[in-house]
Amino acid sequence: DLFLSFASPYAAQVSKFFGKPHISFDDTEHAVLGHLFYRPFTNIVLTPSSYNKSFGEKQIRFNGFMELCYLHPNHYKPDDSVLDLLGVTEAEKFTVLRFVSWNANHDIGHSGLTLEMKHKAVREFSKYGKVFISSEDELHDDLKQYRFNIPPEKMHHALYYASLLYGESATMASECAVLGTHAIYLDNEGRGYTDEQEENYCLVYNYSESVEDQEDSIQKGIELLRTPNLKSKAQDLRGQLLSDKIDVTAFMVWFIEDYPESAKIMRENPDYQFRFMSNRLPKHTSQAIVTS
Repeated sequence: DLFLSFASPYAAQVSKFFGKPHISFDDTEHAVLGHLFYRPFTNIVLTPSSYNKSFGEKQIRFNGFMELCYLHPNHYKPDDSVLDLLGVTEAEKFTVLRFVSWNANHDIGHSGLTLEMKHKAVREFSKYGKVFISSEDELHDDLKQYRFNIPPEKMHHALYYASLLYGESATMASECAVLGTHAIYLDNEGRGYTDEQEENYCLVYNYSESVEDQEDSIQKGIELLRTPNLKSKAQDLRGQLLSDKIDVTAFMVWFIEDYPESAKIMRENPDYQFRFMSNRLPKHTSQAIVTS
C-alpha cells in the first residue's frame, strides 16, 4: 500500500513502477546524487526542522531528529552491562573515537582525519580515561589495541555512558546528543541537525576537516574532558533537548496510518505534530515490515 524509506532511490523508483505512494525521510543536505534519483518518484519528503534545504511542496518538516526514532526514552533504555564488557565503571571517563570510510556518494572529495591526528587524539584523550575506537576502515597497527571489542548492538549503550565522542560520523554525533553525551564532529559539509545540536544545546561541536580545525577539535576534546561533572551537565542538556522535541516514532506511526490525510493536516497545521511530545503519546498497534 505504501513505501517508506530513508531517502532510498530503490524504494522510490519501485513505488512509482507499482503506482504506490512513497514517503521518504531525509536529513543529509549534500546527498545530491541521492536527491536526484529519489525525489522525482517521491510523494512526501519528511525532514527535521533544522534541515537547511528546501524541497518545495513535497517537504514536510518535523521538530525532531532521526535518531529520536530509536533513542527517544520512550523506546530506548540504557543497559549498564556494557560497562563490564568495556572494563570501566559508571564513574570513569572514557572516550569513543569514530572513523568512517568516506565511501558514501555524499562523501566524494572528503579525506577526514589524518593518521597523525588520529594518533594525537588517542594520545591526548587517553590521559583522561580509556579510549575505544569504532572504525569502518582497517585501523593502523598502532591503533588496533583500541578497537571496540563489543557486539555492535551494544554500541548505543556504550555511547550513552561515554564521556565524549570524537570523530567523523554525523549520525553517531547526533545519537550522542540525544543520549546525553558530548560529541565532536568533523566534516567539511556539516549537517543542519548537528548545527542545531551545537547552537541550541551545546552537545555537539562542529569542525571542518582542515588541519587547523583538527588541531582545534582535539583541544576542545581536552577542554571537555577536563570539565567537572561533564556527564551530568550533558544529561541536563539532553533533558532540555527532549523536552523541546517530539517523539518521532509516534509521529511517524500516525503519519503513515493516517496518510494521505496526515499530509494535509501537517500542511495546514504544522503544530499538530506537538501532540506527539513525550508526555502525550497515542497508543498504536500497527505492524510494519522493515527492510534495509
